[in-house]
Amino acid sequence: MAGEACTSGQKKRYKVSRQESNRSAKDSEIEIDRSEACNSHTTRGGIRVYKIVVLGDGGVGKSAVTLQFVSHSFIDYHDPTIEDSYQQQAVIDGEPALLDILDTAGQVEFTAMRDQYMRCGEGFLICYSVTDRHSFQEALEYRKLIQKVRASEDTPLVLVGNKFDLQMQRKVTTEEGKTLARQFGCPFYETSAALRTYVDDAFHTLVREIRAKERQKLGITRERKPHKHSKWWRLRSIFALVFKRRKHSNYNP
Repeated sequence: MAGEACTSGQKKRYKVSRQESNRSAKDSEIEIDRSEACNSHTTRGGIRVYKIVVLGDGGVGKSAVTLQFVSHSFIDYHDPTIEDSYQQQAVIDGEPALLDILDTAGQVEFTAMRDQYMRCGEGFLICYSVTDRHSFQEALEYRKLIQKVRASEDTPLVLVGNKFDLQMQRKVTTEEGKTLARQFGCPFYETSAALRTYVDDAFHTLVREIRAKERQKLGITRERKPHKHSKWWRLRSIFALVFKRRKHSNYNP
């Protein structure tokens, strides 16, 4: 829910190389660390960690939305050469959660680790700006990239149309956003990073989507799991069958 209290975030900053062929050793080490983090769900201090990736075209306000959620502050400029990682604790539906948020660089040239974080992410916030129709069209491309890397229709998503406070500059209608969200099969929010409107809701809803998918998978697993009889049941059945045959043979003339 919007307005739930969050503790102070911890921030890690990663430089992304402009030339993928000349990536530094530090970038390679970061990629290895993230690869190891993909293997399973993690907990820290007994709190479940949710790996969230914020995607979207450059300039849509991904960093502004993320920083509003983490630090309750608004910035109108962010260095596009920086890929930032934040950790923010929150209580969602009465259950504590630690959100490990990767705010990605939206420019085309920053693709060195894109496949890696798309594999590792448990949920994705796909952002566009309601003042930029091209960014809205790119949201569909990001969805396709996720499907390509994950090869799954079940990846938790939330579609976010940011900058809805700039009504005089609006190029994408609310109904268009809702239609695209229905196409994605995911929740939809129009947010304002400047006014902090529906920012918490977007992140909290994504955690709820991740939890719902996990419960669904566990339910399917239990439903499809074949019933296994105990050793005692099998042994008893064998004795019963043998006894029945012997009894039947005693009645033959």
